Amino acid sequence: MALQRKDQDIVSAMKLVDFAKRQLQIMRESKWNSLIENVSSFCDKNGIVIPKMDEKYALGKSKRKSSTVTYSHHLYVEVFCAAIDLQLSELNNRFSEVNIDLLLGMASLSPDDFFTNYNKNKIMKLATYYPNEFAASKLEDLSCELDNYIGYVREMDNALSNLKGLGDMPKTLVKTNIHKTQGLVYLLVKLSLILRVATATVERAFSSMKFIKIDLRSMIGDDFLSDCLVCYIEDGVFGSVSNDAIIDRF
Repeated sequence: MALQRKDQDIVSAMKLVDFAKRQLQIMRESKWNSLIENVSSFCDKNGIVIPKMDEKYALGKSKRKSSTVTYSHHLYVEVFCAAIDLQLSELNNRFSEVNIDLLLGMASLSPDDFFTNYNKNKIMKLATYYPNEFAASKLEDLSCELDNYIGYVREMDNALSNLKGLGDMPKTLVKTNIHKTQGLVYLLVKLSLILRVATATVERAFSSMKFIKIDLRSMIGDDFLSDCLVCYIEDGVFGSVSNDAIIDRF
């Protein structure tokens, strides 16, 4: 629930993810005994019958099938550990190392609370994911620019104090001519904003596929499918186009 809060900043959210992963791993390694004791105690108090943990667990529907697996082993491996592994897998899929690096890098560039989250190492890590724009020599130049950039912007109290989020930065950087002296930083800010738009667009496209990709899909080509997706995703724009205009166009 904490990760779903709209006022949650990226840095705090990533810390929560890391903490959740560590807690799940600790639970997997050392909390089984205490959990089974608490469950057994609850069942005893409420008259709930539970199997003896050292008895053999019957495989499948037939209890006649022999088994070397005890109830304790079955519950621990196939239920307890499996549930934790599923949660860890979900967190790792949603918050992979690359995703976390990108998110923390963008958060480090953000002017929120007057660059409270600024972290040069995380920004440099973000730049390495753009090898075409930041070759080895450009990374060295970026490192020098960042040192000058953060010192300069923190002295500009009036111009940057009211910025909210990364989206507010480009206009201000252009207005103050910082984009000319700190061109690589400005480029990285633009790339970060493009990434957010591109990611949202891809997610919307895949979400729309379930409406577009029906039985008729096998009868149309990729170009027509792409056109259908554009019309569906940008329905607000196409809804404002009159039928007469479409007829005249074709």
